[in-house]
Amino acid sequence: MIRDLKALNRLVDSFRKLPSVGLKSAERMAYAVLEMKPEDVEEFAQALTNVKVKIHKCPVCGIYTEDEVCEICSDPERSHDTLIVVSFQKDVYAFEKIERFKGVYHVLNGVLSAVNGVGIEDLSIDSLIKRITEEDIKEVILATNPTIEGETTALFIAKMLSKYTVKITRLAYGMPMGGHLDYTDSMTLNKALEGRTKIKNEE
Repeated sequence: MIRDLKALNRLVDSFRKLPSVGLKSAERMAYAVLEMKPEDVEEFAQALTNVKVKIHKCPVCGIYTEDEVCEICSDPERSHDTLIVVSFQKDVYAFEKIERFKGVYHVLNGVLSAVNGVGIEDLSIDSLIKRITEEDIKEVILATNPTIEGETTALFIAKMLSKYTVKITRLAYGMPMGGHLDYTDSMTLNKALEGRTKIKNEE
């Protein structure tokens, strides 16, 4: 990097904080910003600020929203009988693309991982249990990714929920092991949802 262009170097370093962005890509983006019109740069900067100021997690399910409660939780047409548990917000959008599921969601904000230092207290499990007792949910579909961490998380949650009178199911294995929901095509994801299997017997 050029030593005397400190402002540009700071911008390059900032772009490198984004996922999958290396030095060369960050430099190209930084120089592209230099070539932009001042008003476009101002709009870009304002958009970045607005994302952090205006968007927050829904206090009920954890989905990103600009409203007090997200549009899914507040939609009277949605059934609270069935709830899909996902690891990340982006996984919700994968299911919404199917346009077949009319239940609600719960975002864990991660998966259990000893390597990454993610434990039970880091996931939104307490709020999940609260919803089960308060929303009269009849089925919980565990839709964590089919990875080692995702499977461990699903089994742990299933064990925790075993004391409640709720049906617990897991997505069918139309998805490959090690795959991720947000990269799965809609047809495969729909088949995995339709073919879900029960984890425990109803009590």
